[in-house]
Amino acid sequence: MAAPLSSGDIVVTREGRPQRAALTGFIHMLERIQKIIANAGFGSRRAAEQMMLHGEVTVNGKLVTELGTRADAERDHIKVRGKLINPAGKQEKRYFLINKLRGYLSSASDPKNRPLVAHLLPPSARRGLHPVGRLDFNTEGLIILTNDGELTELVTRGGRVDKVYHVKVKGSPGEEQIERLRRGISIGKVRTAPAQIKLIERTREAGNTWFEVTLREGKNQQIRKMFDSTGHSVVKLRRVRIGHITDEGLALGAHRELTPNEVKRFFQPAPIVRPKRRPKPAVRRK
Repeated sequence: MAAPLSSGDIVVTREGRPQRAALTGFIHMLERIQKIIANAGFGSRRAAEQMMLHGEVTVNGKLVTELGTRADAERDHIKVRGKLINPAGKQEKRYFLINKLRGYLSSASDPKNRPLVAHLLPPSARRGLHPVGRLDFNTEGLIILTNDGELTELVTRGGRVDKVYHVKVKGSPGEEQIERLRRGISIGKVRTAPAQIKLIERTREAGNTWFEVTLREGKNQQIRKMFDSTGHSVVKLRRVRIGHITDEGLALGAHRELTPNEVKRFFQPAPIVRPKRRPKPAVRRK
C-alpha cells in the first residue's frame, strides 16, 4: 500500500528531476521506487536497491540512485536496464516451482551463457520471471520462479521460511562435529545461524553419510562450507522443501505452477509453537 508523502521525501517530477516533497506540491499517493520495481517482478526490494545504486534505474529518462526516491507507478516511465517496467496492478502474478538439475544457474541472466534455471520452463512461460533466492550451479532441488516481488522478499528474508536440504558427505562426521554445526560456526567474517541437522543414513558401499539440514537463514554456499570445516566435503546437495512446499511428485528437471492456496500460505503468519507445560505435582492434603 502506498504511503502519503511527508516533508523531506524525495519525488521525481515529470521532467525527471528529483525534488523534496515540500517543494513539489504533489498530493497524490507515491511509492518508493525499489518497491515498484520489486512488485513489477524484477527481484526483491533489496535487489532493486542494488540496481538503483549501480545506476541501472531511470525515471522519466533521468538516472535515479537515491533510495528514498518515490514515483507514481501508473504515470511515471520507470526503466530497469533500459527496459520499461509494467505497473504491478496490470501484471498477472505467476508462480512456478522447478526441481532444478545440476548444471543450471539460478540467475536471470549470465554473461558466460551458461544454462539458466528458467530454461527448464517452456519459452512462452519465462517472460518477466526471476528466481526466488539461489541454488548453487551444482546443487539440485526446489526453486521458485515468479514475477511477484513481495513473495521474493518474504521467502528470501532470513528467519521467515525454512529451507530443507538432503546432503551427502564424504565419510562420517562425528557427533561433536555435527553438534558444532548445529550451534553455528564462523565462516570468514560471518557466523552461521543455528541449524537443524538429522542423520538420514550411512551408505555401506562407499562409507558416505546422508543428512537432512534445515536452515532459516542461509549464506552463499553455507552448507558446503559448513561440512568442509569438518573435513567431510559435500558430495551431493539437494533442496527438498521450501516452507510448506515439498518436492513430492516432482521429478528432477520438472516444473509445476503453485496453487493459489500454496501461495497464500507463504503470507500467513507462522503458527506459534508453545512449549508444553509440565503437570504440577499433586499436593497431598493433611
